Amino acid sequence: MTTPEPTTPLPYGTPDTPRVSVRGEAHLEVDPEIAHLGITVTARGTDRTTTLEDLTRRNTQALDLVKSYGDAVEKLETGLVTVAPQFADKGRHERVRSYHGSVYLTATLNDFTVLGELTTRLADLPLTRITGPWWSLRPDSPAHREARRLAVQEAVHRAREYAEALGARLTALLELADDGTEGLGMHGFAGGTARGGYGAGAAAEPELDLEPQRQTVHAQVNARFTMTPPQL
Repeated sequence: MTTPEPTTPLPYGTPDTPRVSVRGEAHLEVDPEIAHLGITVTARGTDRTTTLEDLTRRNTQALDLVKSYGDAVEKLETGLVTVAPQFADKGRHERVRSYHGSVYLTATLNDFTVLGELTTRLADLPLTRITGPWWSLRPDSPAHREARRLAVQEAVHRAREYAEALGARLTALLELADDGTEGLGMHGFAGGTARGGYGAGAAAEPELDLEPQRQTVHAQVNARFTMTPPQL
């Protein structure tokens, strides 16, 4: 007696068990949860030691100012640090004209009520450049989960509509594939660039009024279902 070979399930339906494939999508607009500020402190001079001392002092001033806002600052990180000699344009000798140094910091804030004040105070520091803010959601934001849930509901609703249009009903879920969730408008830029002056005794700048930029969250799934035979 010959044993029958196992059969591989067909990737499509049969007249008795039709399949329906659909895509579910969801778009949400939500308020941002955090804001990022780019802070660049610089120093320059003809003497290397003096330039390094100025850079160290200004970096400490910026760090202390950001840290003074306590829990409103979720994260403070140091990025690129550069200290480089600037050579004279003419001549064959390696004659150093000056020294330039910079430190790049990134501050992440979760309290937007202090963002305008902090931005203004940072911009008032000597030779300090501010860029941002960039608004975003946290990677584990509930908005991502909600978008995925709505995308699945949309897929089920769409498949059920197709089945009902044929006088049938859904019987089982065969596959649910996540096409990925992405944020549109994440880290959206709003505001501008502010630069600190040379004089530490300059009058305080007015506080900036910064409006958070809404974030768009998108989720998409592909789903396959079986359904009862249609009534044709």
